[in-house]
Amino acid sequence: MSLSKKIDFAVVFRVKNANPNGDPLNGNRPRTTYEGFGEVSDVCLKRKIRNRLMEDGLPIFVQSDDNRVDEFTSLKQRAEAVLKNMKDVKATVDLACKTWFDVRAFGQVFAYSAGKGGKSDESGKGVSIPVRGPVSVHSAFSLKPVSCSSIQITKSVSGEKKGKSKSRDTMGMKHRVDSAHYLFFGAMNPQLATKTGFSDEDAAAVKSVLPRLFENDASTARPEGSMEVVKVVWWEHGTKIGQASSAKIHRSLRVTAGDDGEAVLEFEDVGVPAPEVMDGR
Repeated sequence: MSLSKKIDFAVVFRVKNANPNGDPLNGNRPRTTYEGFGEVSDVCLKRKIRNRLMEDGLPIFVQSDDNRVDEFTSLKQRAEAVLKNMKDVKATVDLACKTWFDVRAFGQVFAYSAGKGGKSDESGKGVSIPVRGPVSVHSAFSLKPVSCSSIQITKSVSGEKKGKSKSRDTMGMKHRVDSAHYLFFGAMNPQLATKTGFSDEDAAAVKSVLPRLFENDASTARPEGSMEVVKVVWWEHGTKIGQASSAKIHRSLRVTAGDDGEAVLEFEDVGVPAPEVMDGR
């Protein structure tokens, strides 16, 4: 059975001396809004959710090159291995959703070119098969404007030839957010879940990985322990259509963060069951 009730969720996480999501168009500096608030894109967050789900053994379609668990080196290869013999669009969507967790959760677009092995419309042109997923994830924004620091990094290595002295060459810059709390929201739509087969068990799988979103996610920009989930808030409605809009529910949460890294949550009563609040791991 597909998802039986509407679900909203929120995640509060802390960043300390790390670059949570660099902007490639701005020298890989931490993403910020024009008002100076820190930002982490929804794409970045869904990548981390996918990685944690993969660690739990769930099949994921969109895998990163540095965290791949099968022999396929592209999305095209992965799709063709499963969907190449499918002719009907509905059957293609159904099989893709049944095969890959992230397709039935977040959706996906499968693009086909006309010609041998491809799918085409009546005019002979290639087609795209969209899958609209029931799970939406917002971008994360810091609770306050962030302070970013930058350092210049260099290398010092011996020359290739014997007798050459060491040289020092500038390599570039590293940027970090000094300390900040971020908040993002998400929702699960039962109506869309009926189209992809996203179930209550699938929702529970997403819920289980949110408190450990940044485990096994360390890098030179995000040292181990520099990013942590502080709180996860999980609202389960009593019906499929929900007892309040997601916008009203998300506005009902007030988060106050202290310098000690803790976060205090306050809730406004909007007519939905009291949310479950979980600590990060």
